[in-house]
Amino acid sequence: MATKSIDLNCDMGESYGRWTLGADEEIMPWITSANVACGFHGGDPHVMRKTVALALRHGVAIGSHPSLPDLMGFGRRVMDVTPQEVKDYLCYQTGALREFVRAAGGDLQHVKPHGILYNMMEKEEPLAVAAGEAVLESGGKELILMALASGKYDAACRKMGARVASEGFADRAYNVDGTLVSRKIAGSLITDPERAAAQAVKMAAEGKVRTLDGVEVDISVQTICCHGDTPGAQKIVRTVREALEKAGCRVRPLREWLPKA
Repeated sequence: MATKSIDLNCDMGESYGRWTLGADEEIMPWITSANVACGFHGGDPHVMRKTVALALRHGVAIGSHPSLPDLMGFGRRVMDVTPQEVKDYLCYQTGALREFVRAAGGDLQHVKPHGILYNMMEKEEPLAVAAGEAVLESGGKELILMALASGKYDAACRKMGARVASEGFADRAYNVDGTLVSRKIAGSLITDPERAAAQAVKMAAEGKVRTLDGVEVDISVQTICCHGDTPGAQKIVRTVREALEKAGCRVRPLREWLPKA
């Protein structure tokens, strides 16, 4: 019998023009929420439309994956931005994706900032507050904001009254303070499907994660991410999904069970 509901999300639709990234067709059947790129770090209007259609075909909930305007750096380079600029970026990109979702007969479930912007919000509270404000202004207390589990960004947005889903990562290593290990450091990325699955189950079922240094820390997650651009992502996602279900978790979209703010 299922003991806990958990959402499994993945970054989707990051191809653009003649460049293809990820294995969206193979991954989509195994996830419950898709974070769709909106053009600033990946994706383009045609890819956005196709990704929305693919998600709806598989019953996958859709969220925007807004980034800093850094296409060449894939949204992973720090930029000097103000809170208002962050709000504008989130509004612009989420609005574009929402229209594709609306036109296809669906509803937008969530917003998940991408890449370095996600990390910057953890370090700079004004940027975290800007994200919370953007989501509240865009979708009130219905629209969900994904934030790093047990982090400052998560806490700041909950305090504002935003509907927050605390996120854990199956394919990334952790520091003892609950932040993700920098991608520049060896071992930051978990590419072995079994290791990623074990980390996901430990987070979902036990509320724990083992850091890169081997220390166990507490973590409370409601959604677990697998990155679509991780090598072998399609096998990782499937293995994680199967392991979560075997552990007794009900893997389903946040919109079906996450409490309202």
